[in-house]
Amino acid sequence: MFLKHIFLGVIGLSFGVFAAGGVFTVLISVGLIPRFAGKMHVSSKVFLFEEAVVYGTLLGDFFSVFERSGRLGEFILNHDLFGKGGTEAVWHVTGTVIIVAFGLFAGIFVGCLALAIAEMLNTIPIFSRRIGFRHGLGIAVLAMALGKAAGSLLYFAKAVYLYGGM
Repeated sequence: MFLKHIFLGVIGLSFGVFAAGGVFTVLISVGLIPRFAGKMHVSSKVFLFEEAVVYGTLLGDFFSVFERSGRLGEFILNHDLFGKGGTEAVWHVTGTVIIVAFGLFAGIFVGCLALAIAEMLNTIPIFSRRIGFRHGLGIAVLAMALGKAAGSLLYFAKAVYLYGGM
């Protein structure tokens, strides 16, 4: 039984390393992190950005595997850090702010990654040239982004993720 657990641990760790290597390879191949650093005019800090991505991924992996370690809200609510009635209200507001900030930054990252992949593959210029689309490309990209945002807001407002249908 002990050897079975050791074997499963080694296999799980190996597959995790392979999956993480694939993600980092995609990020490096599309040049997303150096591009961010260049756009923000801090290209001397590109290694810091890459390390932040690696450590953020490791932290996310840790909390997804060891779920009980990341229950900060449960700890705060159980210990009434802000008084009997105030703790719940303070944590509700704080938790909402944290979730909104995380959602915003995750959305920005995914959007930038999708556009970086599209740019690497030259899909937007090739598509616009094929259909004869010369002017207003920026407006078209903005319309796609706004449509994506509206769809996401509708998805969460209608709670489709809970019930699977509208």
